[in-house]
Amino acid sequence: MVAIFLASGGPGPDLPPVENADKVLHAAAYGGLAGLAAWALARGRLRTTTARMAITAWAVASAYGASDELHQYFVPGRQSDWRDLAADAIGAAAVAGALWAWGIIARGSE
Repeated sequence: MVAIFLASGGPGPDLPPVENADKVLHAAAYGGLAGLAAWALARGRLRTTTARMAITAWAVASAYGASDELHQYFVPGRQSDWRDLAADAIGAAAVAGALWAWGIIARGSE
């Protein structure tokens, strides 16, 4: 969260001239945050990830994404955009869902 806060407090990154390149970065960053949240909730044993843990990890990452968009509203040269928040939530959901599915598969193979 500190890394995201610091990155969003400065000028935006120089991105290639590809449409929605920033959305990919948002999805990756908040997917990573959801993965870390799930890891913490599972106490380092991702194979034990449950639906509740995955939903909580998604909610934590998405809520932080909302607070980060509010933060960017007040940073000169940055903008707050609901599409960035959507990319945050989608990236978080993808990783949280994948970890939940992996938990189901891993527990089934025991």
